Amino acid sequence: MSADTCDWQNFSPGDLSYAFPIVSSGDVSASIARSSQAFPAWAALSLDERRDLLTQCADNLRAKSEEIAVLITRETGKPIREARLEMAAAIAKFDFTFADGERFLRDEAVAGGPHPALVRHCPRGPAAVIAPFNFPVHLGHGATLAYLLAGNTVLFKPSPMAANVGLVYAQVMQAALPAGVFELVQGWAPVGQELCLDPVVRAVCFTGSVPVGKALSVALASDYSKSLALELGGKNTAIICEDADLALAADAVADGMCLTAGQRCNATSRVLLHRSIADRFLDLLQSSLKRYRPADPLDETTLLGPLIHFSAHERYEQLISGSEGEWIVPGGILECNDKEQHGFYVLPAVVLVNDSAALDASPLAKCETFAPILVVEIFDKEPEAITRHEAWAFGLTASIFTSCDDAFSRIGALLSVGNLYRNLPTTFSPSTLPFGGWGNSGNGRPGGRSFLRFAVQEQAVQWKA
Repeated sequence: MSADTCDWQNFSPGDLSYAFPIVSSGDVSASIARSSQAFPAWAALSLDERRDLLTQCADNLRAKSEEIAVLITRETGKPIREARLEMAAAIAKFDFTFADGERFLRDEAVAGGPHPALVRHCPRGPAAVIAPFNFPVHLGHGATLAYLLAGNTVLFKPSPMAANVGLVYAQVMQAALPAGVFELVQGWAPVGQELCLDPVVRAVCFTGSVPVGKALSVALASDYSKSLALELGGKNTAIICEDADLALAADAVADGMCLTAGQRCNATSRVLLHRSIADRFLDLLQSSLKRYRPADPLDETTLLGPLIHFSAHERYEQLISGSEGEWIVPGGILECNDKEQHGFYVLPAVVLVNDSAALDASPLAKCETFAPILVVEIFDKEPEAITRHEAWAFGLTASIFTSCDDAFSRIGALLSVGNLYRNLPTTFSPSTLPFGGWGNSGNGRPGGRSFLRFAVQEQAVQWKA
């Protein structure tokens, strides 16, 4: 049993009177032992046999989709319309993963060498998946499916702030899989660290903060054959050129900063805005943001739910009290009266900054905001916008708003991001594409299509005819 056992209880961030059952930390060593014991038999199954069992998981998840969507909304505050989309994406992930399995997991015959040969794609062993609260099913689920289809067993640790969602998701998966193939491990940071650093665990997919991701990289450096996939967030930028469709750009920026209350790794937290259209764009942005009024996330019309926790609420308050620039949309904490639900509700906030040096030294530039806060900077020439974009160490997503093909190609080629969009929100990251960040945003591995490449290790096989 881990030395860091503890019990905790979550309350709904949208209605603090709603209490969830008490959760206890898992027994890490016991879970790893069961996962390791189950691995040989699971790896020995054919690709088709594993796919058939995972198809049963898909059927189970589909049957529980609405129940889990409501649970996501209650436990994390994500608006119900977003929670339903998350579940739809999780269900669709099965078919995407199965298609990737045909592409990446079948033995590949190799001709032209001195002997007959093939490349075999072998599972790594037990894999740890550390999932975040903001997409408590979908993000961890993508890596989980890849590892499982490839023949690895999975140790799934949900965010402790979405522990109850994680429990129901685990029950759905476990109902169709052999014992030990999918293990649920509940707990806080010490549990996650113990899980990831255990030498029996041969792959880790971590979604979370930059400091933790860097610490994992350092701690695992000596275990260099262990696969480590990191998705560490972003400071995602929309570059608004002078020829942009401003109404389209304003709506896309408002959506990008406010979906999931800004608690997305690919949320829009920065705009680089051409001076000639600045006033018009900012007027349109302020108008578009009026759609995002905090309200009960279980209401089907709600677009902006609460932040996840008191600490996020408190951090938001500190950020909007900064003096980096002019708060043209001041934001604020939503005051609740006796007739309203009490929760961690905040308003969108936009700051216009002229002092780049002061901004670069502030938390608004250095840390992932994870709240509906937007920084706006003005530029006059393209090179200035590119320089300002590259001054920040993150590189997850960026969107360029322009009607000119050449401008998009010219600017986009110079941006260090793993995901580049034109005239789309920075949050537009479909499962049909790979998804990973550069720089402080990660090591380019997690998420989206083709993650299966990191769930296996290649073996070159040849023989004398």
